[in-house]
Amino acid sequence: MAQPRSGDARPAPREGTPYALYQFGTSGAAVAVATAVTHPLDVMKVRLQMQLAGQKGNLVGMGTIFTQMIEREGPRSLYLGISPALTRSLIYGGLRLGLYEPCKHVCSYAFGSTNFAFKSASGIVAGALATALTNPMEVLKVRSQMSTSRITTIGVMRIIVAEEGLKALWKGVGPAMARAGCLTASQMATYDETKQALLKWTRLEEGFQLHLMSSCIAGTAGTLVTAPIDMIKTRLMLQREAKGARVYRNGFHCAYQVVRTEGVKSLYKGGFATFARLGPQTAITFVVCEKLRGLAGMTAI
Repeated sequence: MAQPRSGDARPAPREGTPYALYQFGTSGAAVAVATAVTHPLDVMKVRLQMQLAGQKGNLVGMGTIFTQMIEREGPRSLYLGISPALTRSLIYGGLRLGLYEPCKHVCSYAFGSTNFAFKSASGIVAGALATALTNPMEVLKVRSQMSTSRITTIGVMRIIVAEEGLKALWKGVGPAMARAGCLTASQMATYDETKQALLKWTRLEEGFQLHLMSSCIAGTAGTLVTAPIDMIKTRLMLQREAKGARVYRNGFHCAYQVVRTEGVKSLYKGGFATFARLGPQTAITFVVCEKLRGLAGMTAI
């Protein structure tokens, strides 16, 4: 954890308030704000990833998807699945970012080091644990985003449980954990290392410019690492198992089938939409989180 420079005075947390509440609360709130802003891009990303599933052919771009959704489903379609998305953001975001520092401190205590490898390992553990607990909300979000009918989140959950069983809410949990682990590792470790490098080699100090530059680099790294895993996760979560209609057995089989039937480039379907969403989302998340941590009297990430 970076220590504030001289002159970076921050108010101390209120007495009696558990530090963990600030740790997870600031993280969850920051991710929720970022999710609310970038949710339409997430909806378009899912639609792009499901193009020509199991087939080869010409793919339409994000602009076409956007136009089609507005014309056929109305502007509200850009916020399909927003309820489970925000709910998941508060819990998942709080856990994913909030667990990173404790994991990093454990590595420091056990191994006497917090180099890039240990920071990445801390991110993998934090992301995987957070996703394992919140996967049902991700499934509900993705299913809602692909639905053209105005059905509530509770209604979507009832349909899934009735037709596919309760375990369907943990569909795609393996790739989701892998994605979250890789995302958290690439984002947090890159952000952490970038901040330290910029503080050391430039005149930047703790503040908006430093946080923005570091988060933009972290968002780019996160997109490159996680786009293929995210596409596989989306395919698995949208797969129906009712009446034995199961196309993909697991994440590896899904990747193999996608490459075999749709080509290697298909692993990056929705890649631009992923970057267009994950880049701003990462920037908003870290900038807001750092600001909230400052207001709570916490040190910077």
